[in-house]
Amino acid sequence: MIREYFLKTILLFSFFAMSSAYYIEYILGYQPCNLCILQRIPYIGSIIIITFFFIFKRFEKLILFTILILFFFGFIISFYHFGIENNFFQESFICNLTGDSKITNSSELLKSLKTGPISCKDVPFKLLGMSLASINTVLTLIICVISLRILVNYEKNK
Repeated sequence: MIREYFLKTILLFSFFAMSSAYYIEYILGYQPCNLCILQRIPYIGSIIIITFFFIFKRFEKLILFTILILFFFGFIISFYHFGIENNFFQESFICNLTGDSKITNSSELLKSLKTGPISCKDVPFKLLGMSLASINTVLTLIICVISLRILVNYEKNK
């Protein structure tokens, strides 16, 4: 019962998180950096695998373990991003990658060099005075702890 409630909560939370991210990006016009985009992976992954669980009602323990791994990955990325924002860590090559393969002539190349990728240090959007990376760090850690606790007590809660 608690496991299914947890999975439903994560599914709804993931839909909310992704909707918010796309709203901030496409409606409010704030461009995400590369680490912001990587931080979306656990949410998209959880939507897919939890939906799979509710359709087929199989592999619950594996899905819980996968949720733990996905959000642990999300925690590491968001903590690293939080560290870059607060000058604890240096920006890595990930922050400088561009996915723009639409460059066909020299004027487009010059334009792309001027705009460049969004810096992972910049915090253009804050919620309640905190960056989205800091909020995501806390939330993914909470999800990891709850997931781990559910997995450790899996046999007790049958």
